[in-house]
Parts: sequence; structure tokens; C-alpha cells
Amino acid sequence: MAVESLSGRGATRNAVPTRFNLPERLVEGDWLDEVEALDGVAQRRTTITVERPKSILTRNSSPDIGFDRSINPYRGCEHGCIYCFARPTHAYHDLSPGADFESRLFVKPDAAKLLHAALSRPGYDVAPIALGTNTDPYQPIEGRFRITRSIIELLTETGHPFTITTKSDRVLRDLDLIAPAAHRGLAAVAMSVTSLDPSISHTLEPRAPAGRKRIAAIQRLQEAGVPTLLAVAPIVPQITDHELEQIVAAGAAAGARAAFYLPVRLPHEVAPLFRAWLDEHYPDRAAKVMATIQSMRGGKDNDPNFFTRMQGQGPWADLLRTRFAAATRKAGLGTGRLTLRRDLFRPPEGRQMRLL
Repeated sequence: MAVESLSGRGATRNAVPTRFNLPERLVEGDWLDEVEALDGVAQRRTTITVERPKSILTRNSSPDIGFDRSINPYRGCEHGCIYCFARPTHAYHDLSPGADFESRLFVKPDAAKLLHAALSRPGYDVAPIALGTNTDPYQPIEGRFRITRSIIELLTETGHPFTITTKSDRVLRDLDLIAPAAHRGLAAVAMSVTSLDPSISHTLEPRAPAGRKRIAAIQRLQEAGVPTLLAVAPIVPQITDHELEQIVAAGAAAGARAAFYLPVRLPHEVAPLFRAWLDEHYPDRAAKVMATIQSMRGGKDNDPNFFTRMQGQGPWADLLRTRFAAATRKAGLGTGRLTLRRDLFRPPEGRQMRLL
């Protein structure tokens, strides 16, 4: 088995979980006899697998989520955010939620075709489609595959409302599509900003664009007439929470319409990965960070219950809520959701998309 360095990735481990009764894979230690220094170990390369799903719309009935359908053009995410709650999905493929999630990516090139079929079904009920709810639709491989763009092309052609959640200024590459849709009341963007400190972002979300670039993207989107929300998400106690007011102020100065926040969530395999990351990068405060997270999660690493999972509970969560309210009030930012039009939708005509 080839040895690959995890340097430059978010996760410091790559263990395959056994939660789905999959065989546990253990790497033999013989390679240590042949490697004199880790500097000589090859870097882990990103690999891509084409996925051919039978459908592309994912439905949910969660009462604490503002959408009931979503599309994820990619499985896995090269941004490498250590806190990503979508990491456990890689376990379904017998892959690790660790470094595999960041480097063994799946693409869905038929996404627009599958969406075309879904929108063409008789009785289709129109509601905003959320892009980027699990993995980022504008991660680096979008520049090559342009699957997100093909989806937006279809949505704008049919007059279908959609939202985009991203932590990448690459969204600006599709401004020629998003802006006209926004002018018709069909599109909105939520830009996630976790930290404005490069020294924190370097390990927390190693391959995502810098926080300052995301703030600049908010300004560009707003100038183009695209309603843009600031998502201070997630907030990691004792790591990024001290930046809360600064991020809110920066987002407001860039023209964000409103803002919301989410405390960090650590479901399933994310918790041990996050603990290992803390031990590697913040050993001086690792115990304090986890104690604070557990204080918001009912004494556990994660709280999966509706409503409390998004806001947390207890004194620390209350303090966070108070600080956020004060910061948004001072910055003049609202906290409400944007309403998109549904009355402009026209089903696709035939097998081919119309040309506007």
C-alpha cells in the first residue's frame, strides 16, 4: 500500500469506521522500515469517481431547516473543513470520513439531466431548491466539471427558485446566471465565514478560500443585486468565537442583507476526528474546547435533537445567542429568512431545455 502524507488536509486521521459493519482496514507498519523521514512521503492526491445516481433531489422534513429539498452535485469536499457534519456520509462507501472525505471525491455529471426529469413530472410542487447543504457546490473541482453551473442554468431557464450555501468566492464565476435570477426574485446566496484569521483557517478549513475573500464576495454579490446572507457557521468555542463581532461587522460593511449563526456540531465520526485535530493543533485548550461543546450539547459531544442541535443549550449557548443578537443589532443586520418567488416556474419542455 502506498504511503501518503496528510499534510495540507484538514483531518489528521483516516480511519474507516465500522458503524455500518464494514471491514476495518489496518495499515501495516512495515512501511516505517523503508521510510527514513516523513518529508519523503508522497502527498495524498485527490481522486475523482463518477457517480450515476437515479435521482438528484434530496428531500427532508426537518422542522428546524428552512428548505425541504436540496441538491449536492458532489460527494466529499476538498475544502477539508475538520468540523464538516457531512463527513460521515463517506462511510457508506467504505471510505474514511477523515482524509478520504477530502480527497476521494464523487461527482454527479448527470445532475442537470436528472433534475430536468424531476421538474418535468406532472404535479411537481415548486419550492426553493437548496444547493450546498452537505458539501460545497463551489469546491475546487467545480471549475473542471461545472455541474453546479449546469444545475443553475436549468433552474434559471425554468424560473425555479434556489438558494446557494458556500464558503467560496468561486460562486462569482456564475454571477452571469445568479444575478439575473436574483433580479427576478428567484435566487439568494448564503456565504459562510468561520474565521478572518489565516492562522486559524489554515488548519480549520485548509483548502477553502480565505475569510476575507468571502467577505469580498458578499460585496460583489450585493453590488450585482443578489440577496446575500452572512452565515457565521460554525462557531467553534475557544477557537473562533472571539471573532463573532468582527465577522458580523465585516459582513454588514460588505452589504449582507441578514445573518445567522450555528454552533459547531460533531455527529458520529466527526467527534473523534475533531478531537484528534484539537490534540494536533490546540493541545493547550483541547479539553476546554470539548468541555464547552459538551455544555451546549447536554453533556455529549453531539446533540441530534431538532431545534437544540442548531442553537445549543445551557449558559454558553445563551451567551452566544446574546452576543450575536447584540452584534447584529449594532451592525444593523436582520436575522430573518429571504422569501423567493415560486410563481415564475414553467416546467421544462420536452427532453431538451429551452433556450431563452
